[in-house]
Amino acid sequence: MSQTIYEKYGGFKTISRIVMSFYEMALDSDGIGVHFEDIDMPRLIDHQTKFVSSLVGGPASFSDERIEAVHRHLKISHDDFDEMAELFGEALAMHGMSDADIQIALSAIEGKRAIIVARDAA
Repeated sequence: MSQTIYEKYGGFKTISRIVMSFYEMALDSDGIGVHFEDIDMPRLIDHQTKFVSSLVGGPASFSDERIEAVHRHLKISHDDFDEMAELFGEALAMHGMSDADIQIALSAIEGKRAIIVARDAA
């Protein structure tokens, strides 16, 4: 049986570091930074680490309904999602993930676009 991306790069600890790097960049962003104002960042980082872990073969699991419900009020646009994916790709690369594995991870994230982006988003 082949190793998952989650296992290959060190599991929860590594994914947590990647997520923290992503949020450092996201908070500095003029585009998507506004989505993280007045947010409990340690809690969000923990949830996001579990979510990303689930996308790359880790133990956590999130239903599409739950993901959609927690993002609905944020009014995330396609442009916001694109920037998030770009920054996340940069964070993955910063932590030594191979280009092929980055593409797999970003494809998994892209697969959640329809439930994260607001239905009325441009």
